[in-house]
Amino acid sequence: MYITIARQHLGETFSQSAADFVDYLEKENKALAPEQQEPFFNQQQDHIDPKTVVQEIDANTDRLKQSEPKFYSLTINPSQRELAAIQNDPEKLKAYVQEVMKDYAASFYRKEPVQVEQLKYFAKIEKERTYSGRDREIRENRPYRAQIAKLQNDLAKVNRGALQGNPKHIQRDIDRLYKRMPHKLDGKPITAGMQKPGSQTHVHIVMSRKDVTNTYSLSPGSSYRESEAKLHGQTVKRGFRRDEFFEKAEKTFDRMFKYNRNYVESYNARKTLDKDPKAYFSKIMGLPASKRAMALKLLSKTGAKIPLPNIPTSKVAVARKTIARLQKAAALARKASSIEI
Repeated sequence: MYITIARQHLGETFSQSAADFVDYLEKENKALAPEQQEPFFNQQQDHIDPKTVVQEIDANTDRLKQSEPKFYSLTINPSQRELAAIQNDPEKLKAYVQEVMKDYAASFYRKEPVQVEQLKYFAKIEKERTYSGRDREIRENRPYRAQIAKLQNDLAKVNRGALQGNPKHIQRDIDRLYKRMPHKLDGKPITAGMQKPGSQTHVHIVMSRKDVTNTYSLSPGSSYRESEAKLHGQTVKRGFRRDEFFEKAEKTFDRMFKYNRNYVESYNARKTLDKDPKAYFSKIMGLPASKRAMALKLLSKTGAKIPLPNIPTSKVAVARKTIARLQKAAALARKASSIEI
C-alpha cells in the first residue's frame, strides 16, 4: 500500500477553487457513458456529482488566506498483489477508504480526538494509469530512444544531402535498437503516456483544509507535525501523526481482507530502507525461507538486478554493492506511479 498526501499548489499562490483539480479527476469519466462513470463518494454518500464536490470544497474555506492551501489531496495506491486480494472489487475498495478515513481523522494530534464525521472529503476511484518518466520501463528504454533519435536525425540529413552515409545501414541500426529495447507492450516500445497493463485501480481523495463546520483547520502538512504550543496562556496540541496514519492504514487493509503482508510491503520496511539499508537487507535475510523467497520475488519486480541464487544467507557476508542496488531499486519503485511492492 502506497499512500501519498499532497497539498493543493498552483504556482506562487493557491487557487480559490477546486474546479481544476476535480476536472482532472474526471478525465476517465469523459470517455464513458453516464452509466459507466465512477462518481465521487464520501462517508455518507455513494453518488456525488463533480459540481457538488467543487461547491462544497470552495464554500469551506472560511478565514483561509490566499497563501494557504484550500484542500489536500490523498492518493491511495494498492499494489497489484493487494488488488488481487480483494478481486479488484471497487465496492471493497470503497469500504476500505471509508475505514481509512477513520484512521486519518484519529491521526490528528488534538486535545479532543477528531472523528471522521468532522472531515469534509470526496473520494474518486480510478482504474487506469499511464507510464511516466519516473517508471522503470521508461527509464530503461530511454538510452535506446536517445540513440534512435540521433540516428533518425542523421538519416534525415543523409536523405537531404547534408550528411554522407548509407540510409539502409542507418535504418538497419535503428531497427536493431528498436528490437533490443527492453520494455514493450504488444510488440511496441513502452513510452510515456501509454496505458499500463494489469490492475491499476487507485483512489484520489479531495480533503478540505477546514472541518465540516468550516471552523477548524485540519492540516496534514509536513509543517504541522505533532507538537504542542502556547496559545493565550494555554497548551494547545496540534499536528498530524503521519507515521501512525500510514501504519494504521496498512493494518486496516490487512484486518479487513485477511491480507498476509510480506515484510518488504510494509511501511516500517520502507522507513528502515531509508534510514538503514543494511538493517533492511539483514531483516529480509532473517525471514523464514518462504517469506524470504516472496520478499526477493517482490523486490525483483522493482527492477533490482539481483542474482537471487547467489545472495549470501549470512548477514556478515552481505555485500555493500548488493545493498546499494536493493536500496536504489526499492527507492525508485516507491516513487513510481505504479507501486509493485
